Amino acid sequence: MSSTLLIERQGAVETWTMNDPATRNALSDAVVDGLLQACARAAQDASLRIVVLTGAGGAFCAGGSLGGFASLIGQPLQEGQTDPLLAMNRGFGDLLHALSALPQLLVCRVDGAAMGGGFGLVCCADHVVATKRSVLGTPEVTLGLPPAQIAPFVWQRLGESAACQCLLQGLSYSAAQAHQVGLVNEVFEEDSDEAWQQTITRLMRAAPGAVASTKQLLRSLRGPVPDLRDAAAQAFAHSLRSAEAAQGLAAFARKQPAPWTLSQEKHP
Repeated sequence: MSSTLLIERQGAVETWTMNDPATRNALSDAVVDGLLQACARAAQDASLRIVVLTGAGGAFCAGGSLGGFASLIGQPLQEGQTDPLLAMNRGFGDLLHALSALPQLLVCRVDGAAMGGGFGLVCCADHVVATKRSVLGTPEVTLGLPPAQIAPFVWQRLGESAACQCLLQGLSYSAAQAHQVGLVNEVFEEDSDEAWQQTITRLMRAAPGAVASTKQLLRSLRGPVPDLRDAAAQAFAHSLRSAEAAQGLAAFARKQPAPWTLSQEKHP
């Protein structure tokens, strides 16, 4: 496994830690690939009962990492060229589907920021614990990008109305607000090992076979998450190459309003 993903096993509980504090654990190819491999292994491990997904260095996950694709922002695709952005973005969609399909309880331990793709990871979990200082948001549209791969998972987690508000307005939630809308199940004062252990002990009361069967029944009841991976990858790649994304991401880097932001008119 890459050092950007740390895996620790304690009995029937495995902790997967995204470990790139310098980027606030952004979803690089290495992190996504490592998590996909971990999911494939966990799906075949009958002795594993709980998977804990967390982040190192005081953040959960800052979202997608453009990495080597930064030079493609705002650049149109050349005729006849296969867009490398498609495979990159679809790979993240594969990860979201793999996490949702795990037979084990998937628990997200959130401390700090869970933004964009990180918000999508949270929406795949069966149980989410956050600290009071955590912030969870979907800022993509404010940057000129669609929240493409995470959209169906946010929709299923929050319901249509809340998901539309969140995704179309680029909202951010405090831990308390995330708890209120059902995104977070527990809020800790701080990232306390003692409180965390109490949560794990409670979750371990559920029998592993019964958990796997119940998760399968629930998926049948609510239906599978719509598989929009190819369409989402196309939408993301097209938007990232647009002038709108180039302007939005540049404004974000300068900590300035995007050019389409309307200043509030003053009335007497």
